[in-house]
Amino acid sequence: MPETMALEAQKTKIKRDPAGTKERILRASLVEFGSKGYGGARTAGIAKRARCNIRMLYHYFGSKEDLYIACLERVYSHIRAEERTLRLLQLEPRAAIEQLVCFTFDHMHRNPDFVHIAGVENTQRGRFIKKLPLLANAAGELIETIREILRRGAKERSLRGDIDAFQLYLSILSLSYLHLSNRYTLSVTYGRDMAESDWLDERRRHVCDMVLSYVRATD
Repeated sequence: MPETMALEAQKTKIKRDPAGTKERILRASLVEFGSKGYGGARTAGIAKRARCNIRMLYHYFGSKEDLYIACLERVYSHIRAEERTLRLLQLEPRAAIEQLVCFTFDHMHRNPDFVHIAGVENTQRGRFIKKLPLLANAAGELIETIREILRRGAKERSLRGDIDAFQLYLSILSLSYLHLSNRYTLSVTYGRDMAESDWLDERRRHVCDMVLSYVRATD
């Protein structure tokens, strides 16, 4: 009897907390899609992880596709929002590039959901992220910011003047991402633990030094 009453109380609490329930469903979905892919993920499994019934899942998100798109929007909107807090245009050009590199490296490490969901969407050839044009606009804003930083740096002769902003960001992203997205195969192939903290610290320094050496103006 006490167990039944406790269960009913929990159900009542869940019903009275729609924001919390939606958040649990979204977090559970990130794990389910990230570990099983779009095709392998099941809404029943997501509902079980979120501790809610499947009808509630469909009530809040409509369909499996809509839920997956919400996951995409969550991880990509998060990184773009965090990038805006860096206020890169208020920094000196070299400091701005260093800040962007360090942030990107750290964000990928601290947000495995991004790495997993981005990998899943690539197996889908980007067909779902196309439905979120605002994400593309936000990414475009970042490239424009980098372009302005490079322009200022070239004018001050602290940065090279022949760097393409998109190429540079793609390199920063790749250097911050590959050891995470391919963690297991790289660890086995090269006999190194890509998740080991000392190795990650060394990798972070290496990536920062590499990018800053590349962008530095030469006489």
